Amino acid sequence: MSEISQQQACQRPEVLYKTRGTCSQFIQVALDEDGRICQCHFHGGCDGNTKGLSRLVIGMKPQEVISRLDGIRCGSKSTSCPDQLCRALEQLNRTAQED
Repeated sequence: MSEISQQQACQRPEVLYKTRGTCSQFIQVALDEDGRICQCHFHGGCDGNTKGLSRLVIGMKPQEVISRLDGIRCGSKSTSCPDQLCRALEQLNRTAQED
């Protein structure tokens, strides 16, 4: 799916999540009409790692991502970019349920 058609499929709510305890500052994530991740972008952080993570989660259900990445730590930090993505997805799920 091209990036343009992928963005057009993202018609459900999206969230711009302010991260805590990581080098990335924000995570922008959205779901498509089937409840799968159709957009994921980290603002800041380790460029290659966050781009790779973003591409890997496209097409996945939020719960699958959460079950795989929740609790991952970065060095001595109590969290990581993957763990913060889980927090963003939890917030997005709450937003989608409110609609």
